[in-house]
Amino acid sequence: MNYKETTEWMFNQLPMYQLQGASAYKKDLTNAYLLINHLENPQEKLKCIHVAGTNGKGSTSHMLASILQEAGYKVGLYTSPHLKDFRERIKINGIDIPEAFVIDFITKHKHFFEANDLSFFEMTVGLAFDYFAKEKVDIAVIEVGMGGRLDATNIITPIVSVITNIGLDHTSFLGNTLDAIAFEKAGIIKSNIPVIIGEYTPETQPVFLAKAKEFSSELFFAADLIFENYTSDLIGDYQIHNKKTVLQTIAILNTQTDFKITPDDTKSGLLNVVKNTGLQGRWQQLSQFPKVICDTAHNKNGLEIVLNQVKKERFDSLHIVLGVVNDKDLEEFLPLFPKKANYYFCKPNIPRGLDPQILKQKATHFDLKGEVYISVSEAYQKAIENATKSDFIYIGGSTFVVAEIL
Repeated sequence: MNYKETTEWMFNQLPMYQLQGASAYKKDLTNAYLLINHLENPQEKLKCIHVAGTNGKGSTSHMLASILQEAGYKVGLYTSPHLKDFRERIKINGIDIPEAFVIDFITKHKHFFEANDLSFFEMTVGLAFDYFAKEKVDIAVIEVGMGGRLDATNIITPIVSVITNIGLDHTSFLGNTLDAIAFEKAGIIKSNIPVIIGEYTPETQPVFLAKAKEFSSELFFAADLIFENYTSDLIGDYQIHNKKTVLQTIAILNTQTDFKITPDDTKSGLLNVVKNTGLQGRWQQLSQFPKVICDTAHNKNGLEIVLNQVKKERFDSLHIVLGVVNDKDLEEFLPLFPKKANYYFCKPNIPRGLDPQILKQKATHFDLKGEVYISVSEAYQKAIENATKSDFIYIGGSTFVVAEIL
């Protein structure tokens, strides 16, 4: 198989949450352990930072990777989902995993994957660990896919665990209360491994305290600490919280591990996240006149911050290109959006994409007015045509909408 055929096999033949939803979610780590044993436990050769959370774990992971790169380390970075190319999920010092490595790995283990009904995410985690081990990275930043306790990445024993925040997302899998979701995220806490909590609430703090006590893990609440406010090229308002989480993590690496990161490394790393890691889709500006911003925020907690930042912008008219997936709770989601805007309803080009006619129908219940378009690109082009140079265009609602624009 060539690279295109290999990734198509991965996407189409095996369950993947981003495309299929609930059917791809595994209830235990049996297959994950089966896979890493088959691969001869590459994760045991890695020093890892494990990053979980409802929002901000991608930005946090990329910031950490960038700082560690500036400090001169060879840094593996595993994140999900990708925006354009599968290889974005697995990088070393900002460079995507080679196509040849992906092809060889899948070809070599394809029979094992099929025989054991491994999920897309499980095989991808195995691929990342195998690649990082073979390339002898100094450290790997591993982002949780969903939850934590039952996530396929939770087979590692990291040198530090990070939980950015807790919000109501993926409730059909993780629970419909903040403390229930916190319990799932806290599942990455390991015995005697320091834990950084980015943000907490009265509901989630007791969960973290109890789990840390159970595992004799030192706990740090980054939100309560005062750090120098370093400038970053990630400029969304929500990055303020992520930077605190990152700075606390760097402090722990400096004091409790053999890694040494200077203030200059931190400063340079935060200023060059996009350059060093290739991160996209976080309050990313695509045009100046009109100003066009895309952002991958897709749940209540993330969108509240992003849409509040939209309100701070100065413009004559607001245009919003909006598409979502079909398991989105629209009754909670749509009231977050401003009524005084022109909407361009569209469907991300994946099986889980919600019919834009349904999205428009639901949106009218909340006085959100606009037209339906057959694709994300058509919706975006129409917004560009309608906007004046002094207008503002926001693109979002789903990671997959942003992916199609980029």
